[in-house]
Amino acid sequence: MTIAAVAPVAGATRRRSKAHQWKGLLYIAPAMVLVLVFFVLPVLFTVWMSFHNWPLMGQPKWIGLRNYSRMLSDTRFLSAIGFTAFYTVIVTVAIFALAFPLALFVERERRGVGVYRSIFFLPVVVGLATASLLWTWLANVDSGLFSPALRALGLTEHSINLLATFEGAFTTIVVMVVWKIVGFTMILLLTGLQAIPSDLTEAARIDGAGRWQRFRHLTLPLMRRTLALALILSITGSVLAFDQFYIMTSGGPQNSMISVVYYIFNQSFVSFHLGYGAALSIVLLIALVALSVAQLWLLRVEDER
Repeated sequence: MTIAAVAPVAGATRRRSKAHQWKGLLYIAPAMVLVLVFFVLPVLFTVWMSFHNWPLMGQPKWIGLRNYSRMLSDTRFLSAIGFTAFYTVIVTVAIFALAFPLALFVERERRGVGVYRSIFFLPVVVGLATASLLWTWLANVDSGLFSPALRALGLTEHSINLLATFEGAFTTIVVMVVWKIVGFTMILLLTGLQAIPSDLTEAARIDGAGRWQRFRHLTLPLMRRTLALALILSITGSVLAFDQFYIMTSGGPQNSMISVVYYIFNQSFVSFHLGYGAALSIVLLIALVALSVAQLWLLRVEDER
């Protein structure tokens, strides 16, 4: 075939390729509009607000970076960061300590395994606000079930208000969140376990590798991608914690359970420091983006190896 004959064919191929590209852009255009209207523009407006003293009523006043510099000396904000970090570590460790054994348990084919999976996953479908209200009732000293159960087990001699002290309220909230989230993390880990080729596991067993050796040198390395995803989702969800503290304790007792998002809520919609609340939101967004970048870095390192 001559060059003169090939050129029209190549031109037609390029035209078809461009047509497919434009069709693809046309299909994703509605989603792009939604992202632009409901995410990009609000974020840009929040950035603009963060450079102003923005009262609820009256004219906003440009103050530059003063809202951001204010955070460095805001002891309540720093305390909220410390509490959120502490809560994130405790919840993440507790979730993984339960989710991994549960995933290993339901990964094996046995009688009734589908029922077990459904039971473990069932709390996930309950909304967090609904779960918070449910556990608030369960922890109620007068009408709840936890206080009579503790007395029946001989752990306490009298009725106890679990939400009246920091230790009791924090433990109750952590247990509630783990009960609510562990099923979702279990499913994520289960998909990672099921993606491991059975031939590799069988070959390691034939070579004499014990259960712990197979778990350490085969299961964990092959599940690195799944573990990174589950870890980032758990940390991100914990950093954004708000509903459980607002509903169950209202930040108490004595404002000892104020998370970062709860503090932003108070500054923006209780004290009406909208500019400062916007600056706090941007800082939180940057922190979450950093977590996402860390996830991508973990996945990139795995691919390179």
